[in-house]
Formats: sequence, structure tokens, C-alpha cells
Amino acid sequence: MPLALLALAVVAFGIGTTEFATMGLLPQIADGIGVSVPHAGNLVSAYALGVVVGAPVLTGICARVPHKRLLLLLSGLFVIGNIASALAPNFGLLFAARFLAGLPHGALFGVGAVVASRLVAPDRAARAVSKMFLGLTVANIIGVPAGTALGQQLGWRSAYAAVAVIGVVALAALAAFVPHQPRGQQAGIRHEVRAMANRQVVIGLATAVVGFGGFFAVYSYLVPMLTHLTGISDTSTTLVLALYGVGMTAGTLIAGPLTDRALRPTLYAGLALLAAGLVAFYFTVHSTVPALVTITFIGAMGALITTPVQMLLMAKAKNAPTMAAASNHSAFNLANAGGAWLGGLAISAGWGWASPNLVGAALAVAGLGLAFTGGLMDRGGRGSESSEVITSSAAEALPEAAPTTSAKG
Repeated sequence: MPLALLALAVVAFGIGTTEFATMGLLPQIADGIGVSVPHAGNLVSAYALGVVVGAPVLTGICARVPHKRLLLLLSGLFVIGNIASALAPNFGLLFAARFLAGLPHGALFGVGAVVASRLVAPDRAARAVSKMFLGLTVANIIGVPAGTALGQQLGWRSAYAAVAVIGVVALAALAAFVPHQPRGQQAGIRHEVRAMANRQVVIGLATAVVGFGGFFAVYSYLVPMLTHLTGISDTSTTLVLALYGVGMTAGTLIAGPLTDRALRPTLYAGLALLAAGLVAFYFTVHSTVPALVTITFIGAMGALITTPVQMLLMAKAKNAPTMAAASNHSAFNLANAGGAWLGGLAISAGWGWASPNLVGAALAVAGLGLAFTGGLMDRGGRGSESSEVITSSAAEALPEAAPTTSAKG
């Protein structure tokens, strides 16, 4: 089981590297394919669009495919997308390749989360899921800086080629270490879509979009904040972004045990502390050491939210958790776009480079309000969500011959 979780973490590492390395290589990509840097920035949107579309569509189409086989198929598509990105001769084909590379992103995380939760005892499900997410946070510390440096030294195509190699390694690890997990009569697109209509799932996704939008409202403009207000040089911002990743890793490490113990309180605390950290950063951004401490804290609180939201959606989706788990990552990408847009509006309105912090804090508070609303509406009892994931996932995995399987709304 530890090797299976490691294989899932390698997948997450590759996804995190390819998603964020593009941002650091936009000047090289723009120069290489003959477009402006802002125009090249549309490649980031192409990948995000692929995530938003691919998460529900691919999990729906493959609703009856056994989880291990689906992981292998999605990983193969991830490798193909990055190879196509490395070989694309012009902007149009590169745009299409980035969209293709983004398609399996959400589905891989969704299926991987369900698989991880079923590898361990019910009281350790969130810890297993958070271990997979560690690959994503470590990518921000190691993968993205390394990919950016590689692309700057050997050309941007080499970065995508390296990610494709990571994908091949992940594919081999999944094939070797992840056990077969059958999908029985509860599997199917009808069950997945029905689960998505659950009001707790809808509120959970809205919480992710709005609450995590607060995180991205600041993350999107962190570099100009550091250079204009903190006085950090352009060459040092990469190290600060890595520090952000250290905070995210710390938050992910504590999210698993806390979520296993008390899911909703962990979500409430994460959103409240994220809002507090963003307000604090509005004031500390002008001093280097306080700013760096606050950045690390914000990264930790942003990551702390991810695991409880993921587990909540898987629990409330009952016997068909895969699409809900995958759609969580569509929600995060919508949060990325929405948070960046609102933060940009504040700057354009003349409120200053620090203003996205207040926008982000407001979004985090709004997300907390949505989370509280879901808690008040929830009649399932306190602290039961994590164990519900195992119960529902096990029900989904029962063979079709099992006479006692029944779908829970």
C-alpha cells in the first residue's frame, strides 16, 4: 500500500509540474513560437479549460472502467499530451496539446483519491488522500523550479519532454503497485450524474470555487506584490514561490490526520485561518521577513482546505464518488480563474498591489459561509464523512453478483 500511494503521488507530481511550469516559461515559449507573452499566456488557460472539461466528461464516459485500468488510460493520455506539447510546431497546435494535457488532470486526481481512500482503514482515508496530494505540493518546491530551469537552459520543449518522462515512470509505478479495484453494478454514468445532483455535493463544489478563489486571488499576483511592495528582486521570486510550496506541503501533511479526526471543523478552521492570513499579508507585505512568514502560512492554510473538501465530496456522492472527486479539481481551476480575475479588477480599480489580499479574504469568508451552510443542512451527524467514503467506495466496488448492494441517495 505505501508503494501504491507513492505511485499516485508521482502522478500528482507530474501534473503539478506541467501545470505550473508553463507560467515560468512563457517568455521562452512566446519567443520560440513567435507570439507575444500575453498571447502565450492563453496556453495556461488552455490547460485549465482541459481540466474543467475533462474531469466530469472522462469520469462519466469511463464510469464502468475498473479504477486501475482507468488510471493507466488517463496517465497514458497525460503522457501523450505532454509529448504533443514538446513537439508542437506552432501556437495553434501547442494550444490544442495543452488542452489535451489538461483533460486527464481532474479525472486522475478524482480516481486517484477514491483508490487511495480504499487502500487503508476507514479512519486513515484522509491521510491516504493527502499523501497523494503531497506530490502536487512537492512539485511546487522541486518540479516547477527544476522544469523552469531546464526549459530556460535547454529550451521550453525540454521541460514538457521531462514531464512526459515523469508520466511514463508514473504509468509504470501504477501498473506495478496499484491493486486491481473492480467496479460493480453501482458503477455507471447514471449513478455518477445522480450523485452530482446531491445538494451537499453542489455546496461542496461551490465552497471550493469561492473559498479557494481567495487563495488564487493572491497567488496570481504574488510576484508583482513581492517586487513592487516587498522589494524582493525578480531573481529571488522563484525561491519565494518555493517557500509557498513548503507551506502547502506542511498544510497537506497536517490536513490528513485532522480531516480523519474532524472533517468539517478542519474545513472551517482552514477557511477562517486563510482569511486571517490574507488580511495579515495586506499589512506585512511591506516588510521582507513578516511577508515571508505570512506567505508560508497562507500556503499552508490553502493546502489545508484541499483534503477536507475532497473527502466531503467523496462522502456525499455516496455510491458514485468518482465524478464528484474529479469535479473538485474543475472547481479549483474555476477558483484559479475567478480569483485571478477579481484580484485583477481590484488592482485595475487603483486599489493598489496589495488589494487582492482583501479580495481573497472576502472570498475565503464567503467560502466559510457556504461550508457552514452545508454543515447546517447536513443531517448525517458530525465527523462521519471520512468513514462514509470507505463505505460508499466499497459498495461501488462490490461485484455485480452481490445481491445486497443498494444505492444510497
